[in-house]
Amino acid sequence: MRTRLLTCWIFAVAFSTPLHDSIASDRLSGQPFATRSPVTARHGMVCASQPLAAQVGVDILKKGGSAVDAAIAVNAMLGLTEPVGSGIGGDLFVIGWDPEAKGLYGLNGSGRSPRGLTLEGMRERLEAGGHRAIPLRSGLAVTVPGCVDGWFTLHEKYGRLPMEELLAPAIRYAREGFPLTQVIAYYWGFAPRTYASFDEFKRTYLPGGKAPGEGEIFANPGLADTYEAIARGGRAAFYEGPIAEDMVDAVQKYGGALELEDFATHTSEWTAPVSVSYRGYDVWELPPNGQGIAALQLLQMLEPYDVAGAGFYDPRLTHVTLEAKKLVYEDRANFYADMGMADVPLAGLLDPAYAASRRRLIDEERAATEITHGDPALERGDTVYFTIADDDGHVVSWIQSNYTGFGSGIVPAERGFTLQNRGNLFHLDENHLNAFAPGKRPFHTIIPAMMTKDGAPVLSFGVMGGAMQPQGHAQIVINMVDHGMNVQEAGDAPRWRHDGSSEPTGAPRRGSGTVNLESGVPEVTVEWLRAAGHEVRVRSGGYGGYQGIWIDHIGEPAKRVYRGGSESRKDGMAIGF
Repeated sequence: MRTRLLTCWIFAVAFSTPLHDSIASDRLSGQPFATRSPVTARHGMVCASQPLAAQVGVDILKKGGSAVDAAIAVNAMLGLTEPVGSGIGGDLFVIGWDPEAKGLYGLNGSGRSPRGLTLEGMRERLEAGGHRAIPLRSGLAVTVPGCVDGWFTLHEKYGRLPMEELLAPAIRYAREGFPLTQVIAYYWGFAPRTYASFDEFKRTYLPGGKAPGEGEIFANPGLADTYEAIARGGRAAFYEGPIAEDMVDAVQKYGGALELEDFATHTSEWTAPVSVSYRGYDVWELPPNGQGIAALQLLQMLEPYDVAGAGFYDPRLTHVTLEAKKLVYEDRANFYADMGMADVPLAGLLDPAYAASRRRLIDEERAATEITHGDPALERGDTVYFTIADDDGHVVSWIQSNYTGFGSGIVPAERGFTLQNRGNLFHLDENHLNAFAPGKRPFHTIIPAMMTKDGAPVLSFGVMGGAMQPQGHAQIVINMVDHGMNVQEAGDAPRWRHDGSSEPTGAPRRGSGTVNLESGVPEVTVEWLRAAGHEVRVRSGGYGGYQGIWIDHIGEPAKRVYRGGSESRKDGMAIGF
């Protein structure tokens, strides 16, 4: 009875308090959350989710390599040391700052579906196998891996050191072996159960029939051989010849339809990042087929609210943010797709007038259970993330993934890497923008981000973790811009994650969904949200993995300072020189 009375009291007092003057604002503002101070350096910075990879990146920078050179070396290392989230069997996306052009660029390094398989053909294969959706761990979920082509596309324009030098550290570690870090060992531990039916996977990743544990040394000679072939033969060594043949054989063995031509014709795509203004800053994401604009839509909806004045984790503002997220994710489920093959209403989705119309749907007193997507056309118009900055002021925001864990679990014969299962995210309704089609890129969850001020970058950042990513991006921006946190504290502060929105695959929405809150969120906020009708769980895990670089005086080398922050929930580190 006392608990019920307390809940009612919190509900009554909080709802009688204006949004900008919450009862908890004095208690929730200005709390220090940082687990450690930011790393500061002048000449270069690497923030990555695995320490050996971060050190390799700094070594490349010290040798005179560019930010792109260092990023390729880091990516190759992570494919070895963190294969539960990354590898050359997956895709990548990049936003970069070119100091010579004084502008941002974007690269979409995602692969496409088989050109010889139609939607009807996909349905027939699924029906024959007794499936109603594209199985995560099957050849049908495998799209062409775009990572390696992304490396060479970026290296051709921005690289300085030869590819042999960039891949050499990962090759050495792959042959000698490296000791597993704690968090990666934990996730690796799920592999024996998940991938028990994949013999080549077990030979590669489960030595002795079990997952290696924390501190155990793991070597991957097959990956070392593959990296050496790529270093010698370039892009063609991966997309043509024996490696490509092995990938096709492996995919088709598990029911897939990729052919050699799909690999040989793959190309990455240079693309212009898009942005919205948030309190004097411009926040940049890549356009679909990724989900980055969800973060931009969410920030647009929150722009009119006095977030700073309300205080960190103000109950009422947290509720408004969650309601805005629900609305944005209904748009995400219906309008985000490969813009080369679908009429995505991008301008409408980012129109401030559209954000205002959607904002009016928010009930500031109750959690919504009936949520629909908008009509922006009428308004018109498991992953790794790292960020690197070099001594010339070149900055890259880089994300790369297999999709779920080790991806499909399909390992081409003795090649030392798994193939992604990103094709699982296609919709099977021909009328949906994200519907499966030949040669199409699926909806993607992985998104890099940057923030600029007065036309120059001040923050390069990302948050790993599926549907958590746009939610995490918005929280990082709010923590820094509204709450004045530094680049480390912004990532360490407790996060929220809302689950249960509609998915671009057609998976149905689950009522009002579930609000997950990390430990450290004040109890008054937890009880307030429950009283407002939210299903709330206070739990650890599942809040993504963040890395970020804050940049002071990007265009003035004598004054420039890089400040690095690294996710305290993972194994990584920020390191500079």
